[in-house]
Amino acid sequence: MMPMAVTMGDASGVGPEIILRRYASGELDRNILIYGDSEVLKAGSELLDLSIDLNLVESGAGMKSHHLNIIDLARLDRKNLTPGVINKRSAFAARCYVERATQDAIDGVVSGLVTMPMNKEATQMSDPSFIGHTEYIAQLCGTNTFSMMLTNKDIAVAHVSTHVSLIDAIGLVTIERVTSVIELTNGTLSRFISNPRIAVCGLNPHAGENCLFGNEDSEIILPAIELMRNKGIDVSGPFPADTIFYQAIHNDQYDAIVCMYHDQGHGPMKLVAFESAVNVTIGLPIIRTSVDHGTAFDIAWQGKAFTSSLGHALDYAWKLAGR
Repeated sequence: MMPMAVTMGDASGVGPEIILRRYASGELDRNILIYGDSEVLKAGSELLDLSIDLNLVESGAGMKSHHLNIIDLARLDRKNLTPGVINKRSAFAARCYVERATQDAIDGVVSGLVTMPMNKEATQMSDPSFIGHTEYIAQLCGTNTFSMMLTNKDIAVAHVSTHVSLIDAIGLVTIERVTSVIELTNGTLSRFISNPRIAVCGLNPHAGENCLFGNEDSEIILPAIELMRNKGIDVSGPFPADTIFYQAIHNDQYDAIVCMYHDQGHGPMKLVAFESAVNVTIGLPIIRTSVDHGTAFDIAWQGKAFTSSLGHALDYAWKLAGR
C-alpha cells in the first residue's frame, strides 16, 4: 500500500515536535512520508535531544525502513526554527507542504494525508485569503461540497458550517446544505457501519420548541431530515443541542450528530475527546485527516505537547484507506 503523507505543520508550533517525539518513542507508523523541511527536523531533534535517522526522498519509492522518511521542500533552514513565535515564513512553508501532499494524494502517489496544525494568523500574513486547512485542501481538490467531521471511538460530529462568524453561520443553514452534510456523513460512516444512526441538532435553543425560539428548525432543518429519510438514511431530529450529545454518547443512541455551526459541535467534542478526537474532511476525492489541536505556541518545542492525537489521526486515515 502507498505510504500515508504527514504534513509537518507550522514549524513554530508543536507539529514537527510531535512527529519527532512520536518517532523517537517508536510509536509512529513506519509507512508514512513526511512533507516538510529536513533542516527544521534536524535542529528540532537536537533541541529535544533525540536521535533521529532522516532519509530524504523524492517519492515513496526511496523510503527506507527504520528511518524517518521526508520529502524535503527546502523552504526553511534551522535559523527559521522560532518556537512559539508567529513567523510568516514558517506559515508559508506549512502551506507549501499541504499543497504538495494534497497533489500527491490526488495523483495517487500517497494513500492520503494527515495534517499537523497550521496557524491561521501567521498563514494569513502571506495569504490573506486563507481561512483554514479544510477549506484550503478542498480548494486544491476543486471541491465545493465538503464538511469538517470530528470523530472518536464513541461518536462522529459533522458541521453544516465551520470557519465563519455566528451571524453568517445562521444564513448558511439551508435545506440544500443540511441535506448535503447528512449525505456526506452517511456516506463516510457507511464504510464501517451498516445503516449509521444520524441525529441532527437544531439551530435554536430547544430546537426552536415549536417555533417559539425561531422558525429555522421547523422550516429548514426538519424538511431536510425528511428528504434524507425518504432516501433511506436513518436520520432524525432536529434535537436540542444541549441533550443530544448525552443521548448519543452515554446512551449509545446515535453514531453521528450533524451540528449547525462550529462551536455547537466542537465544544462538546473537545470536552469528551480533547486528546483523542480526529478531524476528518468528508466529501473530498482524497483521504484527509488531521490532529484535533492547534499549533499550541505557548508550549511548542518544550516536550509538553501530547502526541497521541497524531496516532489517532493516522489510524483513522488508514481505516479510510482500507488497511
